[in-house]
Amino acid sequence: MSRVAKKPIALTKGVELKSVDGNIEVKGPKGTLNIAKPSNVDVAVDNGQILLTPANDESIALTGTLRAILANMVTGVSEGFTRKLELVGVGYRAAVEGSNLNLSLGFSHPVVFTAPAGITITTPTQTEILISGADKQLIGEVAAKIRAYRKPEPYKGKGIRYAGEKIIMKEAKKA
Repeated sequence: MSRVAKKPIALTKGVELKSVDGNIEVKGPKGTLNIAKPSNVDVAVDNGQILLTPANDESIALTGTLRAILANMVTGVSEGFTRKLELVGVGYRAAVEGSNLNLSLGFSHPVVFTAPAGITITTPTQTEILISGADKQLIGEVAAKIRAYRKPEPYKGKGIRYAGEKIIMKEAKKA
C-alpha cells in the first residue's frame, strides 16, 4: 500500500466524520463538506484518527487520493483555506459589494464575478483579492476563474496573478 494511504488523519477538536449512504460527511466549526465514498475503500474512525484501507490491490491509488482529499476536508472545516490574488497594471482595481467582486481590468466594461456559496471574497487593498472558505478545491476553482479574466501577459506582466507567482518575461522586439 502507498505511504500516503497508510498515514492516519488526526481529527482535530470539534470535527466529526460520518459515513452514511455512500457519502462521507465532515462537520466542523467552519462548515460541513461532503464527498461520495468509493465502494472499494473502507473508512474507519479509531481513537480520533481516520484510517483508510483498500478493498483490493486495484484501489490502492484511489485510497491515497481519498486520504489526501479527506485530510484537506478536515483542515478546511477546522481552520479554512485562503488564496491570494494580485492585480498588476495601471488602473486595475478590485472591489467587493456584497457577494459580488467588481473588477476594473482595462476593458470597456467592469467585470462582475459572483462568489459561490461557501466562498468569501475580500479586498484588503484595491490590488489584492483574498478568497477564503472551507473547500480547498472550490477556492482553487474560483481563483482560477477570476485569474482567467486577465491572465498575466509575458511582455509587461500586467494581469491577475497568484501571490508569489513568477512571470517569465519575454524580451521585446529589437529594431
